[in-house]
Amino acid sequence: MPENETFRDSIATIDEEGKRSWIFPKKPNGKYYEKRKLVSYFLIIFLIAAPFIKINGNQFLLFNVLERRFNIFGFSFWPQDFHLFVISMIIGIVFIALFTVSFGRIFCGWICPQTIFLEMVFRRIEYWIDGDRGKQIRLEKQEWNADKIKKRLLKWFIFLVISFIIANVFLAYLIGGDKLLKYITEGPFEHLGTLFPLIIFTAVFYFVFAWFREQVCIIACPYGRLQGVLLDNKSIIVAYDHKRGEAESGRKKWRKKEDRQALGHGDCIDCMQCVQVCPTGIDIRNGTQLECINCTACIDECNDIMEKVNLPKGLIRYASEDEIETKKKFELTAKMKGYIAVLVILIGLLTGMLFLRNDIDARILRLPGQLYEYKQETIISNVFTYKLINKTAKDIKNVHFKLRKYEGAIKLVSTATTLSIPKQDIIEGTLFIEIDKKHLNSHKNKLIIEVYSNNELIETATVNFLGPKKYN
Repeated sequence: MPENETFRDSIATIDEEGKRSWIFPKKPNGKYYEKRKLVSYFLIIFLIAAPFIKINGNQFLLFNVLERRFNIFGFSFWPQDFHLFVISMIIGIVFIALFTVSFGRIFCGWICPQTIFLEMVFRRIEYWIDGDRGKQIRLEKQEWNADKIKKRLLKWFIFLVISFIIANVFLAYLIGGDKLLKYITEGPFEHLGTLFPLIIFTAVFYFVFAWFREQVCIIACPYGRLQGVLLDNKSIIVAYDHKRGEAESGRKKWRKKEDRQALGHGDCIDCMQCVQVCPTGIDIRNGTQLECINCTACIDECNDIMEKVNLPKGLIRYASEDEIETKKKFELTAKMKGYIAVLVILIGLLTGMLFLRNDIDARILRLPGQLYEYKQETIISNVFTYKLINKTAKDIKNVHFKLRKYEGAIKLVSTATTLSIPKQDIIEGTLFIEIDKKHLNSHKNKLIIEVYSNNELIETATVNFLGPKKYN
């Protein structure tokens, strides 16, 4: 293996003995970092608020796995809508794949909740308590005196409180924002079945943000592996311009009044600031790497150094390998156009299905093991079970059934003649359908049952009605 490829033998978070090597990144500062802060704080507010935002009475985002109920952007999905949920997830995957093919791992650096909370919340608290990179390294090596204990306890306590808040928000996505607020007001000990998962979530988030950190992106996250498959030389990534940085004689430390160009040296002054500011500890000058999350910290730091030594900015910038090699600007490739086409088709398919989807789902099935019976001399009766699902955020009242094209009666096994379906709920029951046998054409007759609310048709269901066989 060439000498310049040895960096691929290991990762920055593991030392030569295989033990954890702690990353102490320098506090970033610059144009991209300020933009990332704005995006991150907007997304943090959104992530915290989303479980408590309602659209037409539906929670904006809900992923209730236990009850198999999901809300995406206010649209409610039940188990009967599983195909719609699957298409929505496929759209999300294709969208991320398209962005990766086009712009590399930009999702990780700008949008991923792991990066947002780690870099914009937990690390900023760490900079406030422990100081910047140099102070953190010295504090780590310092003996456990009163000052170190005070800083460690303060930091760990704040991390624990924030992890607890994140765990509550995460729980709101799973059980619903209203239910979470109800549990909080009623007291945690009234709902021990929820309290224990909350404690587990808190411990997991504390472990991730206080210790595991960037290893989530490097080791645990499958998206980093996906990146290696999707990227090509035309993808826009955070890239080091090796043509300009290395030139003919390679990089060299900065010296005043030295004619670097005449000596054949590139613009990289080997200051190592891009390495020190990297949250995953890589050297971007080695080229595209699995660990790079496109956070742009190295861009800001390099631009700052270039400005100080009066060299052009952009030595590290958003660019494709082709652009660095041939100066060719970004353009859509056949792969990108293919992803866009698939995305447009899937979005169109999902939109059409959402418009065709009923707010009420009616399932009427024959009672297992039952055939038919005579109620009177000519009246044939079949027994069915029904399940009515209200996917809306309002109660549906005065629900009743009618037969289409057949003369007959539908009788509920209930004292009520009409039904009421509570919002976001299911009602089940049993009904009898009675038809005079003179109206039956065969042993098995297909019936269409109409479901009405007041006088409005809201759903239909098809059943097979059994009668006596007719012999010629």
